[in-house]
Amino acid sequence: MSKGSERYPRFDTGQRIEHGLLVLSFTILSITGLPQKYPDTGWGEGMIWLMGGIELTRFIHHTAAIVLIVGSIYHLASVGYRLVVKRVQMSMMPGWKDVVDVVQTLGHNFGLIKEAPKMGRYTFGEKVEYWAVVWGTVIMILTGFMLWNPIATSRLLPGEFIPAAKAAHGGEALLAVLSIVTWHLYNVHVKSFNKSMFSGYLSRHEMEEEHPLELADREKGEQKTIAPALLRQRRRLYLPVAVLFSLVLLISVYFFVTFEATAITTVPRQTMEIFAPANR
Repeated sequence: MSKGSERYPRFDTGQRIEHGLLVLSFTILSITGLPQKYPDTGWGEGMIWLMGGIELTRFIHHTAAIVLIVGSIYHLASVGYRLVVKRVQMSMMPGWKDVVDVVQTLGHNFGLIKEAPKMGRYTFGEKVEYWAVVWGTVIMILTGFMLWNPIATSRLLPGEFIPAAKAAHGGEALLAVLSIVTWHLYNVHVKSFNKSMFSGYLSRHEMEEEHPLELADREKGEQKTIAPALLRQRRRLYLPVAVLFSLVLLISVYFFVTFEATAITTVPRQTMEIFAPANR
């Protein structure tokens, strides 16, 4: 294989499946959630009708929310595996170099600095996106629980927290959709189509453009390898803890879903005939 045609591993199978579930759940949540935020608009009412009515729309929304939460639990376990078992560097954590890279990038874009900054495995933009997803997911889960279980929430918190949670839930959802449509789609699919989340690999040219410091480390042979025996030992210690932790969180998800039975599910559906005298 020639040097120009080399490929470098970027994401493993588990990470690509993770990303696929995130894309699927986020897309469904957006399609079913935004019409509920704007139910008085023509397009919102039309989308709810196309999805089978408000009850079915909410059921689909709740199902996608469960997928998002379960995917988040898996992500926590997989991050723990890479940190504890593989002892990889926490390269997604922001640092002072990211601040310098932001300033240098702005200077380069405005023509004030000749060279663009050289970045490692994750650029400052990718770190911003990652932590925005983490923060947004936490907000959506907390406010989603409050909206899903309003009676239980009002027993613990003042009633004003329910409309506040609704505002935060809808506002964060709108912000997330806009950031994906503008920031993420442009950087990953428009500026240059990055196929690494589908193929798992980056070309040498892409590495030179986006992650030259990581490429330099790879070519120097500075990628750490772990002895198989040590890897098995760490795995034996980590997996029981991870499984127990994940089970506790999954049980929490079950209580999240079944914590409260509201009037919507406890009162039988009733119909009423209304008499209106004919106009004379």
